[in-house]
Amino acid sequence: MVISELQALAEARPVQAEYKDGPIAGGYTSDLLSDVMAHARTGDVLITIQAHKNTVAVAGLVGAPAIVLCNDRPIPDDMVEAAREEGIALFSTLLSQFEVSGRLWKALKV
Repeated sequence: MVISELQALAEARPVQAEYKDGPIAGGYTSDLLSDVMAHARTGDVLITIQAHKNTVAVAGLVGAPAIVLCNDRPIPDDMVEAAREEGIALFSTLLSQFEVSGRLWKALKV
């Protein structure tokens, strides 16, 4: 699976689409950014409701190529700009973290 396929998988809209498409290694779901820093792996998609630019900084630190913001959280402009600068894909969905995580897990296990 590649990053661009997240849009359909998560019933999401792309918020920041200036990124290099590439493979997804897995996913990490958390709203605690220190937890993400400690446990997410390079290539994991970050699935969260934390809609601020620090989320992008943490995604960049751990090598997450994409962030999926769940529950239709409002996304501030500075977060979008930070994601653009880092080349990190940013998606927004109405779905919950649980549902996006389950769909991604299933897609990667098939």
